[in-house]
Amino acid sequence: MSKGNKIDNAAEKAKGKVKEATGRAVGNERLEAEGRADQAKGDLKQAGEHVKDAFKR
Repeated sequence: MSKGNKIDNAAEKAKGKVKEATGRAVGNERLEAEGRADQAKGDLKQAGEHVKDAFKR
């Protein structure tokens, strides 16, 4: 996995955590759900990169 992709995926997950926490704090369920979705998207991208790395070896 390239460093750029690692950083992008970590940023996606961090953005999701912030959204989720903000949504929870203000009682906005939609924002909270968006945050969870962003985190899942970051995890999925990271998993895809791991698969690519496995095939490169």
